[in-house]
Amino acid sequence: MPACDVAVIGGGIIGLSSALALLGRGHRVCIVDRSTEVDRASDMNAGAFAFSDIEPLATPGIMRKAPKWLLDPLGPLSVPPAYALKIAPWMLRFWRASRPDRYEAAVAAQSSLMHLSQAALERQIAETDGQALFRHEGQLQLYEGARAFRANLAGWELRRRHGVRFDLLESPEAIAEIQPGLDRRFTHAGYTPDWINTCDPSRWLTRLQTVVAARGAAFEQASVQRLLPRGDAIEIETTGAPLLAGRVVVAAGAWSHHLAASLGDRIPLETERGYNTTLPDPAFDIKTHLTFPAHGFVVTRIGDGIRVGGAVELGGLTLPPTYRRADILLDKAQRFLPGLNRQGGRRWMGFRPSLPDSLPVIDRSPRDRRVVYAFGHGHLGLTQSAGTAELVAALVADTPPPFDLHAFSANRFQRANP
Repeated sequence: MPACDVAVIGGGIIGLSSALALLGRGHRVCIVDRSTEVDRASDMNAGAFAFSDIEPLATPGIMRKAPKWLLDPLGPLSVPPAYALKIAPWMLRFWRASRPDRYEAAVAAQSSLMHLSQAALERQIAETDGQALFRHEGQLQLYEGARAFRANLAGWELRRRHGVRFDLLESPEAIAEIQPGLDRRFTHAGYTPDWINTCDPSRWLTRLQTVVAARGAAFEQASVQRLLPRGDAIEIETTGAPLLAGRVVVAAGAWSHHLAASLGDRIPLETERGYNTTLPDPAFDIKTHLTFPAHGFVVTRIGDGIRVGGAVELGGLTLPPTYRRADILLDKAQRFLPGLNRQGGRRWMGFRPSLPDSLPVIDRSPRDRRVVYAFGHGHLGLTQSAGTAELVAALVADTPPPFDLHAFSANRFQRANP
């Protein structure tokens, strides 16, 4: 007999949200995670629910910038030379995903998931009594000069077509009404008032852990090696005793594709290595979430402090961290926010699971329908966690999802035309 109805592999934001949704449908749930320690991507991200970020990383024409990624290892998007050969097949799929037709399809799919996730987050907050852990302070995307602003207007028009509410600001004075203290080089901005942040992603994760535990979920600390289909269950092979479950949800972040491969599913998951520095209070009086798109980083409030972080380094799971990237972001933040106190900062690097088209896999395994995949959200895992959880619960229950999940299928890269 299976030890539980559904085993969720991964105790991060996607796994815990999925467990909560499954418990709500009456399932007996166990959560298997290799570590109960903090400092995962779910604990140490920027705390943003970026529902307006519907544009994938693979935009038309982006591959013209690829040589620069190798020449500028400390830029906002980089590939370490030591990893360039290994990531080449992923980059080929990334290039294919940037073709206009695939780009438009990815935007539509991302928009559908964002709309669901925004509504699902409201339900999740109410269900967990988590209102005090959230800030509704909006977001500013900041531009240095009219030329940079005009170059990004197509992205704002894209948001408008998909129902994102925003205001465009065209003077430092208008920006200062929302966020005083910015360097006057930032002359233009887009403001999204419906943007939401959690006060601290680690505290939000702890709230979810507490709620799912109180509702009867079991927690098992173990490193999962592979999945083995049996007649009436899925065997979860770990470094300790094996576990049995009637169904399995794979939500193990950047390690998920290894488990999928144990079933025979080849999913081209790569790792965005994100960097940040958390500064103690009082570092700067942040009024809203600040995004610097040309530089690939954000500045946001976390608890009583400030977190400066972002950028994308496609460098896998084993290369040593390049903490100079975090230092460069902090240097820029001090120039852009002249009053920033950078003393006492704590640096961090974490792994974001990323697929070439910027869409996650939310699907049953083509090899065994008892296994559901929920991974590959890139830097949008927190944003899309509640919506993904509701889709996972529908897949486990074999009930119709609220929209077509074809764009999120596990085998979409195998069936794609070259």
